[in-house]
Amino acid sequence: MTPLVEVRGVTKVYRRDSEELTVLRGLDLDIAPGEFLALMGPSGSGKTTLLNLLAGLDVPTEGSIRVAGEDITRLKPKQLAAWRARHVGFVFQLYNLIPVLTALQNVELPLLLTPLGRKERREHAETALKVVGLAERMHHFPRQLSGGQEQRVGIARAIVTDPTLLLADEPTGDLDARSAAEILDLLHRLNTEFGKTIVMVTHDPNAAARASRTLHLEKGALRGGATPEPAAVPAGGAS
Repeated sequence: MTPLVEVRGVTKVYRRDSEELTVLRGLDLDIAPGEFLALMGPSGSGKTTLLNLLAGLDVPTEGSIRVAGEDITRLKPKQLAAWRARHVGFVFQLYNLIPVLTALQNVELPLLLTPLGRKERREHAETALKVVGLAERMHHFPRQLSGGQEQRVGIARAIVTDPTLLLADEPTGDLDARSAAEILDLLHRLNTEFGKTIVMVTHDPNAAARASRTLHLEKGALRGGATPEPAAVPAGGAS
């Protein structure tokens, strides 16, 4: 099976004045369609840098990244922004919800960049909130929700466009054990039932255990983890 994501020879160097910091070193990585991949490693090992490169939020110093056959490292900034809007859903540790908007309005935000009309945007946002189990909370503001519920809104916002990649940066890092378990259950369900390809950065071995493969980043290089059989992708998606 052709990988969904192909990372080849990726190096990332940050420069400040005359100093250079090499975060990733000649990294190669394949991610299969429908895979749930966990990335672990100490602080400063390059986990979030790699996630940002996969999301098109940053570009490598050297090497290439292909997603669904498209080399995103060759895209110009405007093209890359349009590509992100179509293909990437991002889940943040601290939710990043807009406090003056309801859950429904927060989830609808990414759809403002699409050709969908107002009615269609609302329908898609309502469907995404139903998928994450918040149909009855869609008109609540973030301050009226628990941390776990806020993260569910964040996940609904990430999946509302039915992205090619769902990227999660420490999605349980700010949650208590019970809420964290519920979020991991939800991510597992999105992977197994909806066939979403997920890459999750985590420090938590319990979170990583829910993934189908775990890789460790150490000093900018990957260690461990054979490619598993991907989850079956059903007809339709999570949008």
